[in-house]
Amino acid sequence: MKEKYRRIIMTVFGVLVAGFSVGMFNFSAFGMDPFQVLAHGAWMHIPIGFGTFYAILNLIMLVAIFFIDRHKIGLGTVINIFLLGYVVEYSSWLFQTRIPDPTIGIRVTFLIIGLIILCFGSSLYFIGDLGVSTYDAVALILSEKKVARFQYCRIGSDLICTTVGFLLGATVGIGTVVTAFFMGPIITFFNNRVSIPLRYGKRNKDL
Repeated sequence: MKEKYRRIIMTVFGVLVAGFSVGMFNFSAFGMDPFQVLAHGAWMHIPIGFGTFYAILNLIMLVAIFFIDRHKIGLGTVINIFLLGYVVEYSSWLFQTRIPDPTIGIRVTFLIIGLIILCFGSSLYFIGDLGVSTYDAVALILSEKKVARFQYCRIGSDLICTTVGFLLGATVGIGTVVTAFFMGPIITFFNNRVSIPLRYGKRNKDL
């Protein structure tokens, strides 16, 4: 398969998997990932549907990213802006409908699996390099500007989003804290073990 087709598949599949995993986080009720904490915190104060609000929030961030590093804008960005919010909305509804009274064991399982597939999906579309979400672009740009290694830039941006979202009224739980500290390192792991070999057919250096 040609590299460009691999990149398209990695990007589309990665974004959809990442969106689906957020629904798993919501269902676990242990706290959402940091950017969703920020998004939900702001959304609670605005009387529109979450999918629509999420698209508007990302469009605002898109303008800033365009002027800082337009290379980060592409197919993955478009899918994130116009589809991810609705995937989150649907997957959250699906799990809550099919499993209305989950046990603590089921919730913990959803939290762990949700974190792993969120990092896996993010890794795929990062390395696919056809545009990333406006939020994911923040840590990538900071790491490319040598502010710090990617995993540390991600931890910093996640902690800021968690704090602001919490102050706006969003739910913060153990899942949010775990994601803030471990998402960057786990994404780096998937980059090196799966996504980079999948795209290039060989191992490469860390982001």
